[in-house]
This record gives sequence, structure tokens and C-alpha cells, in this order.
Amino acid sequence: MTRTIQQLFDLTGKTALITGGSRGLGLQLAHALGEAGAKVLISSRKAADLEEACAELQAAGIDARWVAADCAKESEIHRLADETLQRLGDVDILVNNAGASWGAPAEDHPLDAWDKVMNLNVRGYFLLSQIIAKKSMIPRKTGRIINLASIAGLNGNPPAMQTIAYNTSKGAVINFTRALAAEWGKYNITVNAVCPGFFPSKMTAGLLQAMGEENLAAAAPLKRLGDDEDLKGLCVLYASDAGKHITGQWLAVDGGVSVVTGA
Repeated sequence: MTRTIQQLFDLTGKTALITGGSRGLGLQLAHALGEAGAKVLISSRKAADLEEACAELQAAGIDARWVAADCAKESEIHRLADETLQRLGDVDILVNNAGASWGAPAEDHPLDAWDKVMNLNVRGYFLLSQIIAKKSMIPRKTGRIINLASIAGLNGNPPAMQTIAYNTSKGAVINFTRALAAEWGKYNITVNAVCPGFFPSKMTAGLLQAMGEENLAAAAPLKRLGDDEDLKGLCVLYASDAGKHITGQWLAVDGGVSVVTGA
């Protein structure tokens, strides 16, 4: 029997792990999945931030819990996966969102800062996906992986940005998404990416100040920055049976910025 659209988007009975979930885009995604019915576990480095975010989610009626972990470190990723599986059972939805950025001219970019960005934004995505898939998704032949990329991974920097490591990492995330989707389709695991444009957050605060929020909004066809709702719909589409035939794809959620910049 064909399901209704409400049934296709319903995540009741599903479990989701969201890294970088204590604030900003990650917290928005946790709200989206929880509001659609999923149990959620959020992770980031700081327990105090996680406690506050978890209380916010629970106040909204969401079954939420947290684990503090640094997804730039292999041992911490293994611990996060093990604790999540112990507390939630199998993971149906993995959202790789934890990320870092660094601003410096390419000719002077510190190597340790390059490694910091790559370890969290690329290596961390790969390792957590590998562990969760091997321990939970592949044996059950089902799973949804959602990777947070960025429109910064679609083309070069505007000259004022000077974020070569970040842009490189997000370009890698897009192709990581394609490659993983091609390999893991046989296990009924979908892998897709979200490419946000400019959203106000702690990570983007300095950039928004330097480039001017009004200027960035004016450059978008929709004449605004992203808000606290704009990633929710795409996240639930990727995570639910409404998107079960979508894999290896990315979609920009940027108010049309990538249209006018030629990505």
C-alpha cells in the first residue's frame, strides 16, 4: 500500500547521531530530526554546551541525550560511536556536522591549522561513518548518512575570505559523499550532502562581521541569510523514506548565492 506524505517523512522509532549538535546548524538539524519523531544524540566537545542544548531539545518534546567527544581524535570517535550504540541501540541516521575553519592567506596558512581543519572536517567524517556503518548500518542493510558540506566547497574563495583549508575540506566532503554513496548503495545506505550558504553562527561570526551581513544578504537572490528553519526540510528529506531513492547528491541551501557565483 502506498504511504502518505506524512508517513514517508515520519521518523518515529528512528535514532539519530548528530555531531557538532550543541549549537548552530547542528542544533537546528537535531531539532528537525527530533520534531519528525527520531530519538537524537548530540555530540560536541563541551559538556556545558551539550547540557544546555539537550535541555532545549527536551523542552521541545524531543527524546534527546548527549555525549561529549572531540571528533578530530580517533580514540574519541571510537568512544562516541560505542557510547551512542550502547545508549541508543542501532543508529539509523548519522549527521556528520562537526567542523572547524581557519582564516589566513594561503601563502602563510599554518600547517597545523590545515591539519586541524582536515582532521575534523574530512577524516572525522570518514572515520565515524565507517564505524557506525560497520557496527550498525551494514549488518542491518539500512542507514542514512548526511554530511554537512558548504557552498565554500563548490568554487574558489572570494578574495576577502582566505579560508583555503575550509574550502578544500568542504570540496572533499562533497566527493566523499559521492564515493561513499556509490560503494554503500548495495547495503541500502544513502549518503547525501547539504551545502549551506551564509548562516549566522559562532563559526561564521568573524566572517560575517568582516564581509558585512547586509552585503552578503544583498548578494543573494533571496536577499537574506539563512535562518533557524532553513535546513530542516532538506535534513528530514534525506533522513526519511521520502528520500529513500536519493543518494550521492548535494543541494545548496544558500538563498541562491551559488546560482549567481556560477557553482
